[in-house]
Amino acid sequence: MADADVPDDDPEPRRFGRRLSAALVDRLPQLGAVTAAGVLLCVSFPPVGWWFAAFGAAALLGWVLTRERTTLAGGFGYGYLFGLVFYLPLLPWISALVGALPWIALSAVEALFCGAFGAAAVAVRRLPGWPLWFAGLWVTAEWLKSTIPFGGFPWGSVAYSQTDGPLLSMVRLGGAPLLSFAIVLAGFSLTALVTEVVRWWREPERYAARPPAVALPGLAITTVLLLTAVSWPSVRHSGLGVEDDPAITVAAVQGNVPRLGLDFNAQRRAVLDNHVRETMRLAEEVRAGRAAQPLFVVWPENSSDIDPMANEDAAEQIDRAAAAIGAPILVGSLIVAPDATPENPAMTNSVVVWLPATGPADRHDKQILQPFGEYLPWRSFFRLLSPHADRAGYFVPGDDDGVVEVAGVPVGVATCWEVIFDRAPREAVRSGAQLLAVPTNNATFNEAMSKQQLAFARLRAVEHDRYVVVAGTTGISAVIGPDGRELARTGFFEPGFLDTTVRLKAQLTTATQWGPLVEGLLIALGVGGLLVAILQNGKFVRRRRPVTGDRGNDEGAL
Repeated sequence: MADADVPDDDPEPRRFGRRLSAALVDRLPQLGAVTAAGVLLCVSFPPVGWWFAAFGAAALLGWVLTRERTTLAGGFGYGYLFGLVFYLPLLPWISALVGALPWIALSAVEALFCGAFGAAAVAVRRLPGWPLWFAGLWVTAEWLKSTIPFGGFPWGSVAYSQTDGPLLSMVRLGGAPLLSFAIVLAGFSLTALVTEVVRWWREPERYAARPPAVALPGLAITTVLLLTAVSWPSVRHSGLGVEDDPAITVAAVQGNVPRLGLDFNAQRRAVLDNHVRETMRLAEEVRAGRAAQPLFVVWPENSSDIDPMANEDAAEQIDRAAAAIGAPILVGSLIVAPDATPENPAMTNSVVVWLPATGPADRHDKQILQPFGEYLPWRSFFRLLSPHADRAGYFVPGDDDGVVEVAGVPVGVATCWEVIFDRAPREAVRSGAQLLAVPTNNATFNEAMSKQQLAFARLRAVEHDRYVVVAGTTGISAVIGPDGRELARTGFFEPGFLDTTVRLKAQLTTATQWGPLVEGLLIALGVGGLLVAILQNGKFVRRRRPVTGDRGNDEGAL
């Protein structure tokens, strides 16, 4: 019913309801498309791992944002809905730690970046070559969400959905931002191709003087495939281990915790005992000749929450394990800071190199701390919003380069949360690390979260051409080759150990050396396109032509 047909005495709430209902019905195809896009992007990530779904997600989102009727506000709304549908099923493991409200709030905040992308994409859609500008804006949005607020949250960046995909090798050229750019560029280009072909099929007379504009999107897809073809041989060659790199044996121990949940930290001695016990079992296997003697052993983050620097009993237990295996152990521990007070019980989340007989040597103090977990920003404010807030720790960040010396080997350490940030493993490799270790503690989360985090480690292995040893308290622990393959892994929430041969590598990849520059160029592409669109907006508005019938989106062509 049109507004003119509504009686004057019709209540305003009813009139509003009718208008809202009509608007929703009119936009059902777009709402359905962005909802499907969010679902597709979510299932491209572990534990489902349908990497190919990410292309479809970008294609559907691109179709909605390039429609003539999608306004700037509509672009934000569609992008925000897409973000909610994506993040809510991706991050439910958050609720296991702090309850449902923070999980929903985090998803809602992260969806804002998707909304901002949607609005910016609508602004640039009339520029020639819109898939290119869209992809640049996407990388810009991922960079923003990886930076703000409180240090950012890179979880959900498209690149990490591709660890089983054929384009993974591209990270060796430009890191995770280049892979994200390539995935969404291919998806947006697919939309441009299909849109242009359908338009040509419906109205061939419009193309009598010129062919459909399919060259640029076709070239974009071809370039993505070409970069993959160029980068993959070196990744495969490195994964086969045919280089003349020195081989060593390393072990990862997964001691397990007595039970899953927040009271993990109340069971500190039991966790330490579990890791000592598994290390002793590994030592027995070595003495029996059923396992190779490791050069060193990696224990997980929080494997000794009892500070061994201050507690003689904990130190004796670690000494006993190191003596039994006859090798240094990288021990994840909590070390009380020198300036700690009862009011501010500051501590560091550290990985200590524990030598047989002599005890602690080199150490890495975690630099990138998890907000609301290891520390609470704005503590006086957030403690009012959730009863779980004060469970956040009082950790302080370290300032080292992430490299520790273990049995003469420079090992780069990215402790749990650090591995999801590009800068932490890159700094360690650039500082000389020939092997990467990722001690992690997933005891307060679930298996889906552990699988998602493992994807970060797999990508880092390819990005920096390094073997990666992941050691988790409850799993999933794994040894990963420089081609991203899992050479060995444990089950989730069960004790075990891995004893595997790896190779020490010293070469620096293009991504290791130039990754930040590549990301900067991709961000400049997106921001530059947005600035041009803003400056030329009046001109584009005058060029708009009324839509007659169902002609689609003239601005969607290249």
